[in-house]
Amino acid sequence: MTSTQAEIDRSQLGTLSVLAWIGDPEDGHDIPYLLAYSLGDAPAGREAGEAAARGLLEEIGLPIGDVVLDGTRSPHNFPVKVLVTDDHVTLTLPGLNATCTAPPEWVSAAADSDQVYFLFATRAWPEAVPGQPVSAETLRAFAGDEQVLTSSAHCVLQVQRLQK
Repeated sequence: MTSTQAEIDRSQLGTLSVLAWIGDPEDGHDIPYLLAYSLGDAPAGREAGEAAARGLLEEIGLPIGDVVLDGTRSPHNFPVKVLVTDDHVTLTLPGLNATCTAPPEWVSAAADSDQVYFLFATRAWPEAVPGQPVSAETLRAFAGDEQVLTSSAHCVLQVQRLQK
């Protein structure tokens, strides 16, 4: 794939959004999760956006499916980065970035573990509009859907912070 094709593919992603949440600490699931997804508003349609997401993941070396890559082993060379500043999370991939606000318990869990579990969904999620709350049921229905999980890239990322 040429860089021109990659740029065209990225433009076909549509709106890239990021959502941060944590499992239920009472159930022993205090893992901070970060989910990247497209709203499905790609110029050429939802299917083109989903194809662009798969192409991007392939291009940067993130397998889709049940393989979980460990980006904590050499975080400076890993193609995906997470920066946490106060309650803001910035996700950076080659040629792309997105930011979201994280709840305090997410920030605390990310600081405690120094890592996050990251998913990049190739399936569009138009219901999860940035700035609008997502209910636990809606999140569970999407992020827990087997088809979404098996068509996503999964990795563990080291949390980066600004040096003071």
